[in-house]
Amino acid sequence: MVSLINIVRDKFLEAIRSVNPPSRWKILVVDDHSQKLIGAVLKHFDILQENVTLIESISNHREPQPEFEAMYLLMPTRQNVERIIRDYSGRLQYGGAHLFFIEGLSEELFQRLTSSPAEPYLRALKELFLNFWATEAQAFSLQEPGLFFSIYSPPRTEAAFKPARDRLEEDLQFTSKVIANCCITLNEYPYIRYYMPSNHPPLGPLKPNAQTRAPPPSEGSSRWRTSLARGSDARAHEAADTEYVTRLLAFMVEQNLEEHKKLNPDFGKSEQGRPRGVLIITDRSMDMIAPFVHEFTYQAMAHDLLPIHDNKYTYKFQSAIGAYEDKTATLSDADNVWTEVRHMHMREAIDKLMADFNKFLTDNAVFKGEGAANLNDMKEMLANLPQYQEQREKFSLHLNMAQECMAKFENDKLPPIANVEQCCSTGLNAQGKSPKGLVEEMVPLLDSRDVSNINKVRIISLYIQYRDGVPDEDRRRLYQHARLSLAEQDAVNALAHLGVRLSRGPNDKDRKKIKQKPTRDDEYELSRFKPAIRAVLEDQVAEKLETSMFPYVRDAPSQVNLQTSLRSPPPQTTSLRSQKPAWHRAPKQSAISNNKQRIIVFVAGGVTYSEMREAYQLSSSLNKDIIIGSTHTITPNGMVDDLKVLDLQGAGSRALPNGLRDRRDGPRPFQDFYDEKYFTKDPPPPVRPAPAPAPARQQVPTKIIQPSPTNSYQGSVNSVNAPPEKKKKRNFFGF
Repeated sequence: MVSLINIVRDKFLEAIRSVNPPSRWKILVVDDHSQKLIGAVLKHFDILQENVTLIESISNHREPQPEFEAMYLLMPTRQNVERIIRDYSGRLQYGGAHLFFIEGLSEELFQRLTSSPAEPYLRALKELFLNFWATEAQAFSLQEPGLFFSIYSPPRTEAAFKPARDRLEEDLQFTSKVIANCCITLNEYPYIRYYMPSNHPPLGPLKPNAQTRAPPPSEGSSRWRTSLARGSDARAHEAADTEYVTRLLAFMVEQNLEEHKKLNPDFGKSEQGRPRGVLIITDRSMDMIAPFVHEFTYQAMAHDLLPIHDNKYTYKFQSAIGAYEDKTATLSDADNVWTEVRHMHMREAIDKLMADFNKFLTDNAVFKGEGAANLNDMKEMLANLPQYQEQREKFSLHLNMAQECMAKFENDKLPPIANVEQCCSTGLNAQGKSPKGLVEEMVPLLDSRDVSNINKVRIISLYIQYRDGVPDEDRRRLYQHARLSLAEQDAVNALAHLGVRLSRGPNDKDRKKIKQKPTRDDEYELSRFKPAIRAVLEDQVAEKLETSMFPYVRDAPSQVNLQTSLRSPPPQTTSLRSQKPAWHRAPKQSAISNNKQRIIVFVAGGVTYSEMREAYQLSSSLNKDIIIGSTHTITPNGMVDDLKVLDLQGAGSRALPNGLRDRRDGPRPFQDFYDEKYFTKDPPPPVRPAPAPAPARQQVPTKIIQPSPTNSYQGSVNSVNAPPEKKKKRNFFGF
């Protein structure tokens, strides 16, 4: 599997290396957003190594340097285009401009550039389509947690439906461009499938409403006739019942990729014979169990139980002299220890850490003896290793995280809680039978003061989904047992806005769900649940994914193409006479992996760490390259906090403290949205340094002069203190 991070890094480096001015050296000009994107995959030193003499921000005051040509790496906003033009209007900022835009440049801005005073200085113009965050080797993100509220927050009044839908469509257009960017970067023009739920209507601003639904057909139309015969009015009126967020997003992505294909005919053509990929677009409502279940694989458990923010974790680090100091570590793919153990069950991760640590000791011959027997032995031995600082810090970090996770596992009473969660999420007990006495196990946990309220919210949320809704009186009693606050009750009640049925009457039937696959015998009892995305991916590869639940946007692979698109291509036959002998060479690993079909999954509304884990594990077991993306990554605590304010349009949340933006002025051009989103203030004009004071001169006695009638204080001072000037001889012309 080729790392998405490495692909993005190589794209940026390729762009930087393509700029070769006559003077060899160049200046890199960035804006705030592009600087963060490139900084996520490249270090400052890596950039300077590519003959970059200086990195400047386009929003700061810059001194003119016409002896150098500049490479602009910017977002395609009107503000940035005007700044580029300003650099070559009047005073020359640089000797030439090589323009690289992170996103596609609109025709309007292209014409503005080519008809401006900057046109003679333009050396190149290229669109990179790299406006997405490659967070892991097989994961990408928009890093836009506020989109959760845009998708699922219900409008407060009938009149608010139209503005809310305008805002959502604007956000989906932005999201579709980011997904298209990822496909373009991978040179993948995939088949597109999207999730069509059958157990709930469209959610949030897309809920069928008179403000947004097309008017009904005339009374004379016959509803029993075929869809085609009913006419366009009837079809438009009924379309609101199927306008799910996944459907709108899928068609927008298809449109973006189709437009790119028209301008770039070679887009999507694989040189290695790779089968055409598949893009599956789903959303958070497809699986509302995964965000609440306690996971016990290392990465998911750590993000659930430990105070990790923006992948940064602060811990106590013991130095060589025995003193403890706070140290902040970043959990990223650059940490090889982290990438090796993050998807392992915590027990296996600890065993792996200890085995690697003992091997580290043996390889470096630092100690003689039996090595570490447990986690405490590791901690003591690490404190006595002043050398090998980097590896020592990695082991110390993950030792600390593992210890903290296991301490919380015991102190928070997670074993009995997790057992109830597994029964609710799978519908089966550890013996594979329908759980009996589940309420008797659950109620004591809700009554206990040793169980935190956040865990009680998670238990109740899972139980309601297990029962596919409970009577209102039963739900009220569960709240009483758990002693939930009003905000915590709001979090559970808000599940209805994500398609979960809260109330169930005596005549209500069970709704269709994505079935949980049977568990293996070698799995841990408290890790039996698997996210629904696993079943979707397995069915996709096995050609069993229902088209009624996951229809194609446009063209579906035919049965003839299925043999080549969903399976590895057959080996090419060649003549033995023309073939050079190669039996002594093993096939290159890259050649094998490059032929794997790609499956890209996008989860609108947030993806869990357990779902990200499935992408990695299924890539290996299904022999596919699976990449998973989302609007943002969620944790159980973060999900509960967001649900508390879902009815408030996100006001008070960490992502949107002031709530969703107001969009009462109707639809607007998408360029206006981009200009607003990536707007940065221009710097104030530079303050000219005050001239250095003149050296003190020896005072010459002068007669007192009357003050000048001028209002200038400086002028009067100069006139008083100035020594008498000697008369200069005038030359022939009187100067």
